[in-house]
Amino acid sequence: MVGQQVGATTRREVAAISTPRNLAGLDLAGLAQHLRDLPGVRGKAAIGLVTEVFGRSDWQTGPGDDGAVVLDRGHQLVVGGEAMLPSFVARDPRAAGISAVLANVNDLAAMGARPLAIVDTVVGPQETAREVLEGLKWASEAYDVPIVGGHLTETDGPPSLSAFGLGSAERPLTVARAAAGQALMLVGCFEGRMRADFPYFASFEERGERLAGDVRLMAEAAETGVAAAAKDVSMAGMIGSLAMLLEATGLGATVDLEVVPLPHGVQMADWLGCFPCLVFLVTTPPEKVPALAELFATRDLGAVRIGTLDASGLVQIAAGGDREVVFDLSKETVTHL
Repeated sequence: MVGQQVGATTRREVAAISTPRNLAGLDLAGLAQHLRDLPGVRGKAAIGLVTEVFGRSDWQTGPGDDGAVVLDRGHQLVVGGEAMLPSFVARDPRAAGISAVLANVNDLAAMGARPLAIVDTVVGPQETAREVLEGLKWASEAYDVPIVGGHLTETDGPPSLSAFGLGSAERPLTVARAAAGQALMLVGCFEGRMRADFPYFASFEERGERLAGDVRLMAEAAETGVAAAAKDVSMAGMIGSLAMLLEATGLGATVDLEVVPLPHGVQMADWLGCFPCLVFLVTTPPEKVPALAELFATRDLGAVRIGTLDASGLVQIAAGGDREVVFDLSKETVTHL
């Protein structure tokens, strides 16, 4: 174990996690390189173009966090957007529609916002567009967030899909509030199954009609002050998403793989590199760890402390008494912002 790790999960979540496990023989160096080379990590570098054109800004109002905070006559609105990988849209348009909503509500949740509405842009053949819209509709109902409009262009060319979310936040979360000494928590649903053709861990069957309330729990964590900063685990994987959370402040953290909740039947490399349906990285002062865990337990969700933020600028993984640097944020960033 690295440091003093404190974990908390519900009884149901414990049943879904592979523990204990012996990671002494794990190839940490190979795993670290694998996590650096993930397409979802490498693709983030292009975001730096935004700063080149628009110039630097503060992290919360953009470009930077998962969503941008817009003030309107005393109200704090959060807006964001996601574009689906064109090959994913072509291969499984319904799933792409679902993922477009999911990605937006998770981004809003990571900002401490409750989702209000989604708009979309769909381009492609009619049948593909129909399946995309069916996926959007299903996810809209599952997450209780309306699709209020958008744009559709029918074409014989390659399909594409983008969606944009609007939410409201009483106390927006921002990665700028991360601080050395805070506990690093992994929270959410660790039950589900991995897609065979895409690095995605789905929990729809396991959560069912509870999804809408689940994704709004992050807003409650923000409002009650038990969360300081957050990032949803997305296509950059758990460690890449952690680097994105920390790069704004130049902080570091060592993730103890011996306490990371690992779903049954899933390999560590796959788990660390996938996009899970409902998993967030959350930072909080150590004394608030029990309250954060208790909040997620009210919805039968897990909350595990996997590390502590420090001033090193190193994002590391550790197991069996060894550790390996995955990102050195004193020399590099993921987004190039």
